[in-house]
Amino acid sequence: MSLLEAIVLGLVQGLTEFLPISSTAHLRIAPELFGWPDPGAAYSAIIQLGTVAAVLIYFRKDIVALVKAFVVGLVKRDPFGTLEARLAWFVGVGTLPIGICGLAFKKLIETQFRSLYVIAGSLIVLAIVLFVVEKRASHQRTLADMTWKDGILIGLWQALALVPGSSRSGTTLTGGLSLGLKREDAARYSFLLSIPATTLAGIFELKHLLEATQRPSTVALVVGTLVAFLSGMAAIAWLLSFLKRRTTLVFVVYRIALGVLLLGLLQANILKPMSGVENLATPEAPTKPPVEKQITD
Repeated sequence: MSLLEAIVLGLVQGLTEFLPISSTAHLRIAPELFGWPDPGAAYSAIIQLGTVAAVLIYFRKDIVALVKAFVVGLVKRDPFGTLEARLAWFVGVGTLPIGICGLAFKKLIETQFRSLYVIAGSLIVLAIVLFVVEKRASHQRTLADMTWKDGILIGLWQALALVPGSSRSGTTLTGGLSLGLKREDAARYSFLLSIPATTLAGIFELKHLLEATQRPSTVALVVGTLVAFLSGMAAIAWLLSFLKRRTTLVFVVYRIALGVLLLGLLQANILKPMSGVENLATPEAPTKPPVEKQITD
């Protein structure tokens, strides 16, 4: 992997991770358009650590408050006594579905699910779902109104992001809106919910990446992660500001347009649906089977 590839992929990851347009889709499409090999699910998961760092720094006050409330609640034997304590529990419970499904379907996620046909279909279908939810949602509830049921349901929505093209931020944002949350509150909770899943995925993949006989250079990994961090910080600030004033319609239009364009390029044989995936040098030790899972977008 060249330095230019690392910079471009890091920029794509950072800008698209938090927007409801699917970072995984763009990380599959960009190399294909430039004629580069698919970097693989493991590389995508590693540079996601850059966007995780962006969330940790941007929401550091919220995170400290949640962790403190969680610990204090346990000490006082009143674990759900405050809003922050409840949100901490909701994030934990909401992370379980994507973790369980990620382990259960890891082989599909790293191979067949990375087909550009699957990505195109996911882009279009989830765009339509987001459009319907956006139009029918009340946009009245706040994080203070969330219940256990809400936390579990949004967690199930997040699990859909294991299918490339769905978008982790897109599915969780859609889930939050479907429950009546305000757009900015749904986005804020989506960011907080992303921290455990993407952090664990990145650490999980890092272990196997280090064991691999063939992998991107350390420089490529560091540069890609750093660029993802910087562009991710900008994307978070922009999206929160945008959703206070606008609807998600622009993302719906973008997803459908990209999905249709992708299908057109595939039908014209300009792009290959599984190019670089069948023999993808998925970072793995030669004596161990693939064990990676993709959490995104």
